[in-house]
Amino acid sequence: MISIRQLRYFEALATTLHFGRAAEMVHISQPALSAQIMEMERHLGVQLVERTRSNTLLTGKGQELLIHVRAVLASVDRLEEAARRSAGTLDGLLRLGIIPTVAPYLVPKLVPCLRERHPTVELELKEAITDRLIADLREGRLDAVVAALPIEEDGLAAQSLFADRFYMAMANNQQDILMSPLTETQVDVDRLLLLEEGHCLRDQALAVCNVAKKRSLVNFGATSMSTLLQMVSHDMGMTLIPEMAIETEAARMNIRILPFADPAPSREIGLVWRRASGRRDDMKALAQAVIDCASARST
Repeated sequence: MISIRQLRYFEALATTLHFGRAAEMVHISQPALSAQIMEMERHLGVQLVERTRSNTLLTGKGQELLIHVRAVLASVDRLEEAARRSAGTLDGLLRLGIIPTVAPYLVPKLVPCLRERHPTVELELKEAITDRLIADLREGRLDAVVAALPIEEDGLAAQSLFADRFYMAMANNQQDILMSPLTETQVDVDRLLLLEEGHCLRDQALAVCNVAKKRSLVNFGATSMSTLLQMVSHDMGMTLIPEMAIETEAARMNIRILPFADPAPSREIGLVWRRASGRRDDMKALAQAVIDCASARST
């Protein structure tokens, strides 16, 4: 089989028409170059070069094949250049999955940040519950996922991004008087509103309020934080709200936000990716961008 290296040797010889200068051009010895050209001729079954004491010339077949050799080398050069570009940090396509209780509050800040820091990145976003995102990640349909940790699965790597504290959201006109900071014993679990099954925030709310999953709870099957808070604003109950959602949701909802007593409950948001993807540097750059967005939010 002819190698790319042999094609480059032949192209150098066709350019210089001198074995010594061609050898210098490709950084090998003259005998090694000559041996490679002869091997190429043997494989093709044609003579490419006329060798005389006074000069070196391409045969008619050599001149004909030179056109194809240069076309192949040009394609190889373009391939290598594309590979070098894609090897740059956050260059090219990045398919990112984000859970629904993070996406609406992170994406508006993250996208401009990535465009400024990594203008050649092509971002493709997907919002879904954790299990679905992790399945897509494992099967190669996503490159990374932003979700609540821990996520411990073979073949996946994770990096913590930031802690997101929980608060309690209730209607401004709610008649119940709750002391601030709030303790879990003050939470009326019969009025606790939850996202539908499959959302990690549902399980976190149950854990924070120390409620067994099988207990009868107010459950409207809400699929988003905004829908849940609309119910809260109409005094249909109360719910946990992550700190990152407060700035956006409290400004447009008639709700009251109460902090929990220390140690305040929180969730850990992290970045998850496949260990074997070879994009560790990309993931570190992406993680830093998310961390900086979170820091800007909290200041």
